[in-house]
Amino acid sequence: MIETGKKLPDFELLDDAGNTVTSEDLRGHKSILYFYPKDNTPGCTNEAVSFENAREELEKEGYQIIGVSKDSVDSHKRFKEKYLLNFTLLSDPELQLIKAMGVWVEKKMFGKKYFGVARTTFLIDENLKIDKVYPNVKPAGHGEEILKGIRSQQ
Repeated sequence: MIETGKKLPDFELLDDAGNTVTSEDLRGHKSILYFYPKDNTPGCTNEAVSFENAREELEKEGYQIIGVSKDSVDSHKRFKEKYLLNFTLLSDPELQLIKAMGVWVEKKMFGKKYFGVARTTFLIDENLKIDKVYPNVKPAGHGEEILKGIRSQQ
């Protein structure tokens, strides 16, 4: 997993509207970049709604929220509409950024091993430097957890 102090890897992905977003588009903005396994699953929905519930306060602190998963642009669009999410979701079906950030990991469920996204959140500064890493995220209340963490750093 990429560590605090490192530069955000270069990327070029499509957002939920089909627009190209690059790492350079984040320059000049503080960003919450969160990685999650799959749209419309219970944990991922809880996490997204938690970020939406904290969104206005996070924006007041100067942060934009960006979610990343390997789901398609269409899946992201439906997910945003269903849960009234007002932040960007990036589609990474080729695992470009997911692997570069080190969040594509071996998992185990019911004794079966497989690869998937480790639920992880990164705070990125205006110069694309990783400020903080939240590994092994618990989805419910995560947006509020990030807000408290940001406020405690001030």
